[in-house]
Amino acid sequence: MTSPENDDGKSIRLLQRFGELLYVFDVKAHGKWFVLATAIGIVAGLGAIAFQVLTQVVAHYALSNVAGFPILEPHGEHAFLEHGDKDLSPILLVVVCIVGGLASGAIVYSLAPEAEGHGTDAAIDAFHNKGGAVRSRVPFVKTIASAITIGTGGSGGREGPIAQIGSGFGSYLASRLKLSTRDRRIMLAAGMGAGVGAIFRAPLAGALFAAEILYSEAEFEADVIVPAAMASIVAYMVYCLSLPADIRYRPLFGNELHYRLTSPLELLPYGVMAIVLVIAAAIYIKTFYGMHRIFKKLPGPPHVRPALGAFLTALTGLGLWLLFGKNPHALAVMATGYGTLQETLLDAADIGMPLLLAIAALKILTTSFTIGSGGSGGVFGPSMVIGGSLGAAVGLAFHDVWPDVVTRPEPFALVGMAGFFAGAANAPISTIIMVSEMTGDYSLLLPTTYCSTICFVLCRRWKLYQKQVPSRLQSPAHRGDFIVDLLEGIKVKEVYRRDLTLIHIPEGLPLEMIVHRVAETHQHYYPVENSEGRMIGIFSADDVRKYLYDDAIWKLAIARDIMVSNYLYVTPQDDLNTALERFTQLNIDELPVLDDGKSRRLLGMLRRKETIGFYNRRLLEQKSLKRELT
Repeated sequence: MTSPENDDGKSIRLLQRFGELLYVFDVKAHGKWFVLATAIGIVAGLGAIAFQVLTQVVAHYALSNVAGFPILEPHGEHAFLEHGDKDLSPILLVVVCIVGGLASGAIVYSLAPEAEGHGTDAAIDAFHNKGGAVRSRVPFVKTIASAITIGTGGSGGREGPIAQIGSGFGSYLASRLKLSTRDRRIMLAAGMGAGVGAIFRAPLAGALFAAEILYSEAEFEADVIVPAAMASIVAYMVYCLSLPADIRYRPLFGNELHYRLTSPLELLPYGVMAIVLVIAAAIYIKTFYGMHRIFKKLPGPPHVRPALGAFLTALTGLGLWLLFGKNPHALAVMATGYGTLQETLLDAADIGMPLLLAIAALKILTTSFTIGSGGSGGVFGPSMVIGGSLGAAVGLAFHDVWPDVVTRPEPFALVGMAGFFAGAANAPISTIIMVSEMTGDYSLLLPTTYCSTICFVLCRRWKLYQKQVPSRLQSPAHRGDFIVDLLEGIKVKEVYRRDLTLIHIPEGLPLEMIVHRVAETHQHYYPVENSEGRMIGIFSADDVRKYLYDDAIWKLAIARDIMVSNYLYVTPQDDLNTALERFTQLNIDELPVLDDGKSRRLLGMLRRKETIGFYNRRLLEQKSLKRELT
């Protein structure tokens, strides 16, 4: 009988052999990324199932059975357990929230403190600053803690936890296979996209999310898109297999939403809504991180702070519930709030403008309490509820004053979902696609793109994900890449000087004459040519100095005897990256520029200082152009 240690050792050795096998195959030609992305997708899909079931189990036995909390689900969601119809007990709800906060805080801060908060930032930070490395325990801790936080009424979303689950496995697999740091970063991002694509049933958006969310400017991590797309598709299929056949491929918010842009004039109200969303996004981010700083300064162990945040969240939810006559939709400021968002997308007037505005405002507060205190959960879900509620409220207002143009307020809820998160998270493209996939409605792409673009442009001063970097240029993960890219775009023919007068040395010239020529000029490198004008070697002034005090050899040696015949050179078509590699290869300051490698006719010399100077000028031009464009 084998011991657990031996079994674990065998598993590790098998993974290592698998990694060695992958190195034999070329990435593009033999489908290495197809194999890796499939493995990541399977685990991310299973992780999404486990997280969803665990969250529902906690919510069923804690919120529903104990506190009588009405759990409202979107139409495309599958309830693995049937919830009861017990009346809500305010006292028990507060108790459940506090106990959930205590349990979540104890698990996170005892086992993996980096699992606190919304999770996506931790994955972004690992990509940029940690070579894609994530501790293997983080996904498990994040899964349990987030399920407890959301399942006991905390205002949080699911994208943060599932992003860490997928990215954590991608990082773990890459480390076990001993892949490169670059591969590990790609696998981490692919895992993040796979998890998001699965749990929101938005495979295309998951792939784009993984590539776009890393940067705050309009930039994608191109290397990530294809592996993330493969992994996201597989994860989506695995997750859908856990659902009943009648809703297996249904969008998260059902397929009843079919709205249209009724008039070009409707873009005016959408533009006004975009301004409102920008203001709300700025308040959201300021409140979120302001509350985070306040909780950080509180005395005592961090383990109990999530309980305080949960307590404040419960009081806020109960206060709104009582204020609106025990309306169950008022409790959308707690838990995910997706059920109320579903109703908003179908009939915003049934909820009413006052409650929609209250939900949008207080969801900002409860999310800040829950996540800012150290609770575990995502910020995408709350952003959808805030943006959807606020958008619906704006739609209702315009429907009242301009009914001929704004015939229905519900499309404003859908567009508001996308616009709010696009601005807050600096991720317009993936958000537009994700909202469309979640609602199954692509007919509003024009106003959605219009509104999201306005929000993205006007929200550049704030960002919900603090670990985002502006672009690849500022990312530590790509330190040096931009330099290489820029150098590869510059040819030697743009840099070397053709007007320099160079002394060419015939191969048979005696050393005595060479010494005098060197003494009379400031040239440092001397090309040696044969009778056909072909460059056959080169020597430097330093090479000649070795013979200054040995005049006996002056009449015996010739240029061929002191030259270096195996010399480095460049051609006009070579790029500056190639030139710099050759400069550093032998630590030389000049390189001969030849017309080609066959005729070897000398055209001039390329100097290291001139090369670096040209690069610096081009870099300043690029930065100046970028500032003008922004």
